This record gives sequence, structure tokens and C-alpha cells, in this order.
Amino acid sequence: MIQVRYFAAARELAGTEHEEFALPTAEVSLSALTSLLAKRHPRLAGYVEHMRFAVDDTFLGDDASVREGDAVDVIPPVAGGSDSLVDVRDAPLSVDEVLAAVSHAGAGGVSLFVGVVRDHADGKPVSRLDYEAHPTMGKSEMRRVLEQVERDFPGSRLAAVHRVGQLAVGDLAIVLAASAPHRAQAFDACRAAIDRIKETVPVWKKEWAPDGSANWVNLEPS
Repeated sequence: MIQVRYFAAARELAGTEHEEFALPTAEVSLSALTSLLAKRHPRLAGYVEHMRFAVDDTFLGDDASVREGDAVDVIPPVAGGSDSLVDVRDAPLSVDEVLAAVSHAGAGGVSLFVGVVRDHADGKPVSRLDYEAHPTMGKSEMRRVLEQVERDFPGSRLAAVHRVGQLAVGDLAIVLAASAPHRAQAFDACRAAIDRIKETVPVWKKEWAPDGSANWVNLEPS
């Protein structure tokens, strides 16, 4: 048998606070458990993929498994937490993807910021940029920033994707969108988010000149 506890919105959607049932095998993947819960509770089906799972007070990763005898907690997104798109990737960015992530019926205004690789910096020619991000903190810090901005601007919804790797002139380096009930709030939330991302998110930029010389931006000897 496996024990499952449901909290907050998950409890209401499942219609129960606690249940026990047998797994089809002694051990199943987390994705298999997610499918099983969706079948057991149809009202939960459309939401369960956005929820997190924990065993022994430890959140499970996407590749985790659960076993007979485990007590699993089903935890919906926390108040104030952002379920919007936040990513750092080495592939070309899509403006439409980011806009779609913040669009909803209550949004009266959407503000968009797109950072583009330009052909010069500080009066000197630039042939390309190399972006590098911390492997884990790049994404987690960007999510923290967006969640804080959403708290600062109630009713706003934000999403952002930053590209890493070698970028040519004209490539999109970051796409950030903010939606809100009114345009002024959308403008302000978007501006606050990009400013804070530039200040705190561990993403580094290396500028390359046409002659092959390069330097890391903002790195100067003491």
C-alpha cells in the first residue's frame, strides 16, 4: 500500500485529505504516479502536473520513483509562487512563447522586453557575444526575481527566458514579459524585473571584437 496526503487546492480537487491504495508494481516512476492520481481523481487531472511531490519532507525530482510503503505528499504551487515560464537555454528564443506564458483574460496590458545582441559596445565593434550561466543558480535566481516582482506588483504575471552560448549580432539574448490588469503596472513590473535580473542573476557576458580579442563585461582589475 501507498499513502497519499493532499494539501490545500490539491485536497479540494481530489475530494479527500488522505487515501491509501496499492501500486500496480512495487515501485513506479513519479510520472506514472502522476498519471495514476489523474485517473483516480478526474478533477485533479488538469492540475496535477503543476504540483510537487514529497516523501519524508523531501521534494522529489522528476526522475524519482515511489515505492510501496511510501507516504507521499501532493503539494500545489505555494501562495506567491510563480508557475510562469522561467528558463535558461542554449537554443533560439521565441517571443510568442513568452507572451503566451503571461497572457490571460484578466490582463489588460502586457509589456515586453527583448534584449538583442548589438554590433557595438562602448564605442567599439562587437562581432558576437558568449553568454554563460551558473548551471543551477541562473534559473533559480531568475525565478526568485520574478516571484518577488509579482509580490511587489499584485496582479502581475511574469515570464522570462535567457539564452546562453554563442550569440551572433541580431540574436535574442533575453525575452521577458509582464502582464497586469493595467498598462502602467505592466510597464513598471517589466522594468523592475529586467533591472533586477541584470543586477543579481549569475549570467556572464563575453564580448568578442572582429579582430578576435575578447573581454568579460564588467570584469576589471582592482
